[in-house]
Formats: sequence, C-alpha cells, structure tokens
Amino acid sequence: MDWLQTIIIAVVEGLTEFLPVSSTGHMIITQNLLGLDAASLSESDKAFVHAFTFIIQFGAILSVVCLYWKRFFRLDNTPAREGSTAFGKLKHRYRFYWLLFVGVLPAVIIGLAAKKSGLLDWLLDSVEVVAIMLVVGGVFMLFCDKLFNKGSEENQVTVKRAFRIGLYQCISVIPGVSRSMATIVGGMTQGLTRKRAAEFSFFLAVPTMAGATLLDLLDLVKEDTAWATSHNITMLILGCVVAFIVALLAMKWFVSFLTKYGFKAFGVYRIIVGGIIIVMLLTGQSLVMVD
Repeated sequence: MDWLQTIIIAVVEGLTEFLPVSSTGHMIITQNLLGLDAASLSESDKAFVHAFTFIIQFGAILSVVCLYWKRFFRLDNTPAREGSTAFGKLKHRYRFYWLLFVGVLPAVIIGLAAKKSGLLDWLLDSVEVVAIMLVVGGVFMLFCDKLFNKGSEENQVTVKRAFRIGLYQCISVIPGVSRSMATIVGGMTQGLTRKRAAEFSFFLAVPTMAGATLLDLLDLVKEDTAWATSHNITMLILGCVVAFIVALLAMKWFVSFLTKYGFKAFGVYRIIVGGIIIVMLLTGQSLVMVD
C-alpha cells in the first residue's frame, strides 16, 4: 500500500464507520477499486491489508472516547439499591462499563467462531457479499423508521437491552450489513430513541473494535513478521490518525442528521452503491480503477 491508497481508505473508513452504510463493505470496495483485491496480492500483503482494514477502524472509534469523554469516564456515584450485595454495588458504580461488557459478549463469541472457521476471511474477500448486503440492508432501511420509531426518552439502556443489542451487532460480521445499522436498529427495537440508540452504538464500538484490532495484531505477529516493515507500520499509524480525524467530524454530523431525518437517505444510498457494484460484476466489468 502506498501513501495515497492509505489516505483514501482511511478517509472512507472515517466517513463510514458510524454511518449505517457498512465501513468494512466500503473499504473492501475501495480496496478493489485501488487494485488491492485479494487476487492481486501476495499472501503477506493480503494478510496486512486484511489487518489494516480492522486496525484503522480502531483509530476511528477512538473518536468516540474523545467526543464523549465525560460520559465515557464517569462513574455512577448515586446510592445503590438498599440491600445490594458488594458485587451489586460494584456493578452499580461501574454500570456504564458493565453494560458495554454485556453488550460486547455476543460479538466476542460469534466473532471468534467466524475467525477460527475461516468464514471471516472469506467474507472479507467477497465483493459480491458486500454488494448484495448493501442492497438488502438498504431496502430494509427504507422501512425501519416506520417499523421501530417508537422510542421513548424515558427508556434507558438496561442490562437486558444491552445484551439484545449485542446480539444484533453479531449480524454485522457479514460485510455490507453495517455494525452501526445493526446496533442502532437493535436499540430501536428495544424502545430506545434514535439518538440514544446511536450513542450506545458508538460506545459499544469501542470494546468491539479494540478487541478485533488486538486479535488482528496478534495474528499478524504470530503468522508472519515480514509485513512489519517501517513503511507498513507508518501506513498503519497514518491510517489510524486520518480515520480518527475524519470520524470525529462525521460522527457529530450523523447524530444530528439521524435524529431529524432517520434512515431513509442512507437506505437509498446503499441501494444505489450496491446496485452499481452488482451490475458491474454481472457484466464482467473490472472494479479496479487504479492500476
């Protein structure tokens, strides 16, 4: 990967990580457009590009910690329920982190299983899967506001709701689904408002993507260290920084837009992009724009 490819992919990641359009799907498409598809890469380069896809996502989700730092590091100092056990009092004080732990559990189990079976690597190589899921998800998003827009400001994220939202997040193991869409819709099905569901989706991204990043780094170190050139490490750092800055700006805009207008515009966008890719694949046209 060169400097231009790194910056383009990182900008795409930053723009799409918190939008319900699938950041992983867009990066896979972008990689193909830039000539970084699996068929044209060596095994070492392919492993690095796969890891790069996840690692720069961590750079993007760090923008959550920056934007919401007061809420992210705040403990609950209100009195626990009378008669609570020591563990109950501990959960009450660290309630925010307990909710994130419960919410991320399903993704840990499903994600590890998908990675161990090789399913995840296969999905990350499939532009066809991305295109189909973009269209399917887009059609769903045209109607999801009417189906689930019954949230109340009184409804808070509880342990049960956090776990159920975590189950929805597991669907996003399929590239093109969008982790953001899955978790926000999951929150809306639990009676949360669009804004509250979106914010919890942002918070849940932190442990989810931190775990995915750590696993990919460990895999890279264990399997092959040939990738660890000064150039590749520089590209990783550059990608994370660019994704962080762009995501910080995109996230603030997204919350405002989603609260006012809902999902429909994103659904139309997904259908158009997915439809174009499907037509190109069916007509045998190459996605590679940069040779």
